[in-house]
Amino acid sequence: MDFDAFLLNNDPAIRLGFFLGMFVIMAAWELFAPRRVWEAPKSVRWTHNLSIAIINVLLVRVLFPSAAVGVAAFTDEHGTGLLNMFAIPYPLAFLASLLALDLTMYLVHLMFHAVPALWRVHRVHHADVDFDVTTGARFHPIQILLAMPIKFAVIFVLGLPVLAVLVFETVFNALSLFNHANVRIPSRADRVLRWFLVTPDMHRVHHSVDATETNSNFSFVLPWWDRLFGTYRAQPEGGHERMMIGIDQFRAPRDFRLDRMLLQPFRDDAGPYAINRRWKTG
Repeated sequence: MDFDAFLLNNDPAIRLGFFLGMFVIMAAWELFAPRRVWEAPKSVRWTHNLSIAIINVLLVRVLFPSAAVGVAAFTDEHGTGLLNMFAIPYPLAFLASLLALDLTMYLVHLMFHAVPALWRVHRVHHADVDFDVTTGARFHPIQILLAMPIKFAVIFVLGLPVLAVLVFETVFNALSLFNHANVRIPSRADRVLRWFLVTPDMHRVHHSVDATETNSNFSFVLPWWDRLFGTYRAQPEGGHERMMIGIDQFRAPRDFRLDRMLLQPFRDDAGPYAINRRWKTG
């Protein structure tokens, strides 16, 4: 069995192992050094946030059994994609692939904030009234179904290497837990770290109830895209301890429930949070 076949056959186990490992580390860190006091009962939020995460895992396994790594294996086998058409050194192709995928996810994230219909779907993630490790796994299944084909298309068109795709998928999923964690990092360390990685304090701004702050800090792994495209905001105006998390429309305890989360895209209007509507408040 060659290396690519090994990665393809063990892709789910590799990603799940890193995901669970990061979850345990972040959950323990939150317990011993939390950044903020939780607003809602943790047991209720965790039950429903993790339930929607499990639904997404099962959905992806059924509808996209080979996932992104399978698309990369297909392009490698058939020699399709830009990187397979030119004699590019593998280390350079590997790094370019990671950057391309991270930029893609930044742009997809931006798209889910820019289009009101897509914001309806994405706001399930933002409607969490607290910000912790489970928020990083709280996405509506429709968002997963819409975002996956975009990622597949980028992998296919560019012909990204299998290893690069697996590394990105593993790191992306694990760091989604890290940068949503309710953990305290010394301010000096955070200032240095956020030049190379999206930190919890950087991403927490994005989950502010204030629409202007919500529409900032869209990066997931590398923070450079926000700085490059002018969407970076260093700190929330009210400070991290006092800032309100979530969105205005869905703050009642019943909105924490799984059934309410699944129906949320079809309830109420898009609200003021979509980028092209944020100035229409008041």
